[in-house]
Amino acid sequence: MELFEAIRRRRTTNGAFLPDPVSEEHQRLLMELAGRAPSQLNSQPWRFVLVEERPTIERVAEISGSSMTRTMAEGTFFERYKPYFRFSPAEMDQRRDGMLFDKLPRPLKPFTKQVFTKRGQLLMNTLRVPQTLGEENRKLVAGSPLLLGVMLDRHEYRKEELSGFYSVFSMGAAMENIWLATTELGLGIQFVSFPMETPGAWEEIEGLLRVPESLELMAVYRIGYLPPERRRPAIDWTSSERKRPSQYVFRGTCDTPQQGWDDAPVAGAAAGTAPTGTG
Repeated sequence: MELFEAIRRRRTTNGAFLPDPVSEEHQRLLMELAGRAPSQLNSQPWRFVLVEERPTIERVAEISGSSMTRTMAEGTFFERYKPYFRFSPAEMDQRRDGMLFDKLPRPLKPFTKQVFTKRGQLLMNTLRVPQTLGEENRKLVAGSPLLLGVMLDRHEYRKEELSGFYSVFSMGAAMENIWLATTELGLGIQFVSFPMETPGAWEEIEGLLRVPESLELMAVYRIGYLPPERRRPAIDWTSSERKRPSQYVFRGTCDTPQQGWDDAPVAGAAAGTAPTGTG
C-alpha cells in the first residue's frame, strides 16, 4: 500500500525548499536506492555527484537563470515547446497532457494570447519579462540545499549502439527510485533544465563538477526538504493533467484501447496476492 501511494503522490517540486541541509543519512539512502535499480547485464552505468558547496550551487544557479533569460528572450522556448501548451481547461481535459497556460509563471500570464507572435515577444522583451523569469529561476536553484548530478559511464553509454539505450533506460529506473524516495522522506526534487537550452551552458556546468572524459553528465536535479504543508499532497483522481488508461493502454493488440479502467483508481493490493476465486 505504501509503495502504491508513494507513486500516486509523486510530484515535481516547482517551489522553494526549506534552508535545512539534506541529512547525510537521507543522501546515503537515496544513493543506495538508486544503486538498486535494474540495469542490462548488471552494468550499473550510472554515476552520481552530490553537491552541497554554496559557491558551486550559486554558480549553477547563475548559469540556469541566464540560460532561462536568453531562451525566453530569443523566443526559442515557446517555439520549441509549443506542442505542450494548452490554452483552455477544455483542451487540457481533452488532451490530458502538457501544461495549462494558467499554470505558467506569473509574469507570462498577461501575454497568453500573444506569446507566439512577434509583437508579443517584442513586448515581453521590452518589459524585461525574460530577465524577471531568469532571476526567479536563479533564486530557486540557489535556494537548493543539495544538487544532484547524474552521469553515465561512456564505456557503457555508447549512443550508436544498443548499450546507449540500455544505459538511459537503467538511469531512468535509478532516478525513479530516487524520486519516489524523496516523497517518503519529506523531500522535493526538480530537474534543472535550462542550462541544456543554451549553447555552452551545459559544458560550463560539466567543468564546475569536474566531470571526467570517461563520464557524460546527463542531468542535474535540485533537492531539498519541503515545508510540512506541502508534503504528501492530496491525490486528485480527476486531474486533467494525466491521461486516462484508455489513452495509453491497449489490450491484445495496439488496435484495441483498454476499456473500463477510466472511472476510478484501483485500490492498493497486498504484494504477492492474487484475486480469490469463487469456486
